[in-house]
Amino acid sequence: MALSVRGSMMTVMTENNALLSPAAYVEAVTTALAASAAYYGDGSTPLGDDEYDGLLRAITAYEEAHPDEVLAESPTGKVAGGAVQGDVPHSVPMLSLDNVFDAGELTEWAAGLERRLGHPVAGWCVEPKLDGLAVAARYRGGRLVQVLTRGDGLAGEDITHAADAVLGLPPVLTKPIDVELRGEVLLTTAQFEEANRIRLTHEATPFAHPRSGAAGTLRAKDRPYRIELTFFAYSAIGLDDLGHLALLENLAALGANTAASTAAAPMRCETVEQVQERIDVIAGLRADLPFGIDGVVVKADTAEDQRQAGNGSRAPRWAVARKLAAEHKVTRLLAVEWNVGRTGIIAPRAVLEPVVIDGVTVTYATLHNPSDITRRGLMIGDQVFVYRAGDVIPRVEAPLVDQRTGAESPIVFPEACPRCGDAIDTSEQRWRCVRGRSCQAVASVIYAAGRDQLDIEGLGGTRAIQLVEAGLVRDVADLFTLTREQLLGLERMGETSAANLLAAIETARGAALNRVFCALGVRGTGRTMSRRIAAHFGSMAAIRAADAEALAEVDGIGTEKARIIAAELVELAPLLDKLQAQQVGTQVTEPQKPPTDASDASDATGATVGEASAGGPLAGQAVVVTGSMTGPLAVLSRNEMNELIERAGGKASSSVSKRTTLVVAGEKAGSKRTKAEELGIRILDPEEFAVLVAEFLPAP
Repeated sequence: MALSVRGSMMTVMTENNALLSPAAYVEAVTTALAASAAYYGDGSTPLGDDEYDGLLRAITAYEEAHPDEVLAESPTGKVAGGAVQGDVPHSVPMLSLDNVFDAGELTEWAAGLERRLGHPVAGWCVEPKLDGLAVAARYRGGRLVQVLTRGDGLAGEDITHAADAVLGLPPVLTKPIDVELRGEVLLTTAQFEEANRIRLTHEATPFAHPRSGAAGTLRAKDRPYRIELTFFAYSAIGLDDLGHLALLENLAALGANTAASTAAAPMRCETVEQVQERIDVIAGLRADLPFGIDGVVVKADTAEDQRQAGNGSRAPRWAVARKLAAEHKVTRLLAVEWNVGRTGIIAPRAVLEPVVIDGVTVTYATLHNPSDITRRGLMIGDQVFVYRAGDVIPRVEAPLVDQRTGAESPIVFPEACPRCGDAIDTSEQRWRCVRGRSCQAVASVIYAAGRDQLDIEGLGGTRAIQLVEAGLVRDVADLFTLTREQLLGLERMGETSAANLLAAIETARGAALNRVFCALGVRGTGRTMSRRIAAHFGSMAAIRAADAEALAEVDGIGTEKARIIAAELVELAPLLDKLQAQQVGTQVTEPQKPPTDASDASDATGATVGEASAGGPLAGQAVVVTGSMTGPLAVLSRNEMNELIERAGGKASSSVSKRTTLVVAGEKAGSKRTKAEELGIRILDPEEFAVLVAEFLPAP
């Protein structure tokens, strides 16, 4: 037996989610109604999506096996689970969608629809299922007059007061017609982050996740701040006898926003096999979409098929939602760990009751910084929403305050550095050990010696620990003062190993400027930014002398980041002086690029880009590399690929967008290639790309 607890609500189920007894069934119905009321009310919920779906399926199975025991208040067969009501009648009922959970169930549903019709479906439309709130927007003479929530499907709540903050919902249509647009209102990822920034500024509790934020915002009145949302139209009352894709085109022509403007745009498919393929494509795009989706909607495309299939009391018979695994889950915050990074930053990490999100078991999540913990009001023992999208590090969004039992306890912040016991600098939002990099000298040395920095072969974790513990190395500059005698005094260090390590260090002394700067691990920079800084300033001396104003002129560095980097350079001044004394980062100087030149710095071989990159074959191109490289590119790391792109005049990027002009797709290229195909972006395989940039490839 598995026991699932959310606050005071408890449902007893077998391992296969079958309810054991009449009492368990009654309790399950009560739990589902409470969860549904919260979900469709203010967007919060004591259950994750997958848990709620599993509970509802268990209730349905029990009712099919025990039809005489079905409760009148059961959520099955009802819009919004029967948990909400409205006070303004809908012109035509706003129905929900039935769900299927895998390819087999979808195939079975499609076959059932065709049996009902008596002929094959004349084309399917496949579109993303947006994770927001369904609304009906009424227009008279082309002017918006009223906006309603779905409510119980028969009547909804009037939220017209919120309409002016909803992007994509035009106050005036392009034609003076009477029509009712139906669609979804949501917070995009960017809007959600901005909404929580605004709420924290006004000392309000941050939204737990985008859906709760959208629900709360639509119902809120007289707030001292404004939060923008976005509307996506997917249906209409008053535009009759149109197939679904044709209807969406008409909605867009009227000025309404639709999903057609996104990478997961609605698409017509002729067969169920094509439908399945399109579902896989949209699922692959999920992490890169600018808004949340919780499934894919499959509809009979033609108006005639829709009319013949008709509607049930709760859902249309000609459409279904293919649900995807939830990205938001509810779990318990068990503890908070405080870890010290290589620059001395003290980062809190949430220890969670293990929860599976999108097929991955999550036990840890980021908590950003101490100020964020305080603003969110988190406590040990809280039920919390955890979010994970694609390969993004899981993060804790917010606690479910109404689920607290009184057993929760405050999170204890460290009073001294958890690693070395020294004082903590709390002047910034991100706390830091006062010893800075010295607190984590081993980590700093290991990072500096890495392949994409100084590439010092033979200087791994064990050797770095030896050097630091022996007092021979306190920072990266000390590596270049090591002697043969010092190395031979280390355990398991022979003549050959010492000679090889010294030779690798000597080679690193002449490394390209961008690699030396990257090896410093300056906060606010990485490999790409290090290349831009090196190309912009041309020498370590110029970088050392740069102030925030000069740094802000570098492509991609804004005013705030420039301030952070400038402060880091002041802190690193003694280390930079030591490197200069050791002739590290000064032997390879790079010509300062003009402000209008998009070229970057030198490559791993020390060759400068200068004029070559300004007129190279990738001039003006924004390039994304995805998948495993083959052919001449197989030996290059991803960082070296980025350097190659920039030597050839292009700009390397990690994500595909409308600004991307070229994608290099290797073996097992996934969602990035799919998105590029959707956007019509030029795609080359590694061999084709190697030919294009042949003159810029590093010597073998």
